[in-house]
Amino acid sequence: MTIRVLIADDQEAVRFSFRTILGAAPDVRVVGEAADGNAALTLAGQLHPDVALVDIRMPGMNGLELTRVLAETEPGTRVVVVTTYDLDAYVHTALRNGACGFLLKHSGAPLLVEAVRAAAAGDALISPEVTVRLLRELATPRPAQHPLTDRELDIVALVAEGKTNAEIGAALYITAGTVKTHLANIQQKLGVDNRVAIAAWAWDTGHCTPGRTARSGKQP
Repeated sequence: MTIRVLIADDQEAVRFSFRTILGAAPDVRVVGEAADGNAALTLAGQLHPDVALVDIRMPGMNGLELTRVLAETEPGTRVVVVTTYDLDAYVHTALRNGACGFLLKHSGAPLLVEAVRAAAAGDALISPEVTVRLLRELATPRPAQHPLTDRELDIVALVAEGKTNAEIGAALYITAGTVKTHLANIQQKLGVDNRVAIAAWAWDTGHCTPGRTARSGKQP
């Protein structure tokens, strides 16, 4: 099977480079080239390529918008975004708009060919340096959406540090009875049964880190 490719990039030198690289692959054939997003969309509608290599910054329709439109109008064409700009906002938007690959232009010829083959096979390929950063983001705990108030988050953090109700009350200048009432509300909102589960939620969601203290109250 020959993989039919459309190249969309406003720089003639880049299109020539990609065309040369892909032309050396026995299973890939460049069937069209466009210097702007609107022309690329028109060609995609006429040629129905298997893969479109799309630059982001192009005159007229930019590559991110082109990716979104192609995903809607040419579902048989898989888009690989190839750009100079290693920006998280571009990566996220491209993947959200339907791109199945994200390559930096300096990634090299073998990776470009591999990305085209991966896209045609229904897989995805992302530049290694971008992948490493995405994995780091996924590995970083983020505070989850929750229904707790700021005061309740203060109490959660202190519970996670192993404080008793009396110690929490002293730290926040409230009574132990008030702490107990807050804890009952927190358990209900989080759907947990005890303070151990509250502490586990705090650690899992990044609401308690070593050395953290409540935003208001005495320092330990």
